[in-house]
Amino acid sequence: MATDTETALDPSLREAAEDWLRQMSSALQADDPEAAVALFGADAWWRDLLALGWDLRTFHGAEAIAAMLAERLPGSGIGELSLEAQPQLVEPDETSCWIEALFAFETSVAYGRGVVRLVPAEEGGWRAWTLLTAAQELKGSEERRGARRPTGVAHGSQGANGTWLARRERERAYADRDPEVLVIGAGQGGLSIAARLGQLGVDTLVIEQNPRVGDNWRNRYESLVLHDPVWADHLPYMDFPDSWPVYTPKDKLGDWFESYVASMELNVWTETQLLRGSYDESEERWAVRITGPGGERDLRPSHVVLATGALGEPYKPDFLGADAFEGTLVHSSEHAGAEEWEGARAVVVGACNSGLDIAQDFHAHGADVAVVQRSSTYVMTSANGIPVIFGGLYYEGGPATEDADLIAASYPLPVMLEFAKAQTQAIAELDRELLDGLERAGFQTDFGDDGGGLMSRALRRGGGYYIDVGCAQLIADGEVKVHQGAGVERFTATGVLLSDGAELEADVIVLATGYANMRETARRLFGDAVADRCNPVWDLDAEGEMNTIWRPSGHPRFWFMGGSLQLARVYSRYLALQIKAELNGLTEA
Repeated sequence: MATDTETALDPSLREAAEDWLRQMSSALQADDPEAAVALFGADAWWRDLLALGWDLRTFHGAEAIAAMLAERLPGSGIGELSLEAQPQLVEPDETSCWIEALFAFETSVAYGRGVVRLVPAEEGGWRAWTLLTAAQELKGSEERRGARRPTGVAHGSQGANGTWLARRERERAYADRDPEVLVIGAGQGGLSIAARLGQLGVDTLVIEQNPRVGDNWRNRYESLVLHDPVWADHLPYMDFPDSWPVYTPKDKLGDWFESYVASMELNVWTETQLLRGSYDESEERWAVRITGPGGERDLRPSHVVLATGALGEPYKPDFLGADAFEGTLVHSSEHAGAEEWEGARAVVVGACNSGLDIAQDFHAHGADVAVVQRSSTYVMTSANGIPVIFGGLYYEGGPATEDADLIAASYPLPVMLEFAKAQTQAIAELDRELLDGLERAGFQTDFGDDGGGLMSRALRRGGGYYIDVGCAQLIADGEVKVHQGAGVERFTATGVLLSDGAELEADVIVLATGYANMRETARRLFGDAVADRCNPVWDLDAEGEMNTIWRPSGHPRFWFMGGSLQLARVYSRYLALQIKAELNGLTEA
């Protein structure tokens, strides 16, 4: 197996990549799908993120790739694919290897970047296994950064529009104009898309119901710390300082969000809520009424982005007898902390991330805790699992964030789920002692959907897993009790009766029962007329792309934005480009 030094200096890698890119460039420029498809291996994938169409698409196999090219290649103007850097030889095991190469290209309307993975062909040479083509900027609407950054106010002059502060106050006030885009929610999704749109020159207003930006994190239980590492969690354009902790406390993240709004000059109205909204088909604009500290106001944006969180509405099952319970009953989203529950009896219904984090919080504050686990949970420790999943791209001294994001996006999601099976097994071996302890304690674990562990549960359900930061050991040691295999039959005045006949007495019960589909948030805010036109949000479609999130929703000019910080950063680029393309009239061609 070659060392990193040997492969970095191997000129044959560059020659192989450049030769393949030359052949593909010739086929594309000649509008020759047959010649292009001949450059792929038998199990080929092409993921296209807005380079050859205005949606996020994945095409698997020669037939699907050929059909896509026959439809989209003519008139695309896609030009030469040029190698960006020295390719790398990737050898995941003793039986397989591929060349991974990053390249740049142009189309008639966009500048793009891509990643190709070349595998050895039976007849000799190299063929593409996966190909990513991703638009990065629209021609004529390039991001205003780097060499294109604004000049600012000239020295010695306030300029025609006054001082910077006066300009910012006018921009935030919207006294004489409507925003082009209204974003609902100032979490990582809302701030990421607002920052991307701002760099494209799209006038964007974000409304947030909380008093301060970042309160969506500050208001959560006191012990909450991000499970993902700092290298994966940067917001667009602004990496965390290199002194930032690996795992971010929730209040520190809330403060960072607030500073991000100021630094990126985002227009955010806090303590502001949407009262109602409807779409005017004839004018292709929204009519929304909002209320905030200045009273009620009508706005007429062209686009609306719902960024209230990919998990959607808190799901609170209608349990029999809930009104009879004399203690405190809350959903996990309402749990602010366990400080007041020292010595109390606490029951947590649900055994995934939120539920077990909250159970650990109760235990840390001296409560007697029991967890109700109806079905199995995928469990991995943060210490062992995170390096396996993120270590190839997001780590100290790893690739630049934009390169890491491009490489991450270049794996078709079905391929990523296949890789996840081996990762899941490797993590399980590292966590074997803990998993055995959970089994002895009666806590049931699994390997995720189809053995794909965390990745499968995150992409398909958005839940059903626990990244352990301590509660699993508490369960294994008997410090946190578990009742497995039974659901809630009904509540009593003093606790909860389970379907297996067990009765748990409680002073406080937390329902960690998950969330409804994000489309139901659209229903609550905009009504059935809008929600019924939208597709369900999350999970994979038939091609292997995520349903609805970050892409056309089914309703004109209505978009869903959400996901982890890493997903919000990556896919806010492509959502912003779709909105800008519509505003520029490019999607009508």
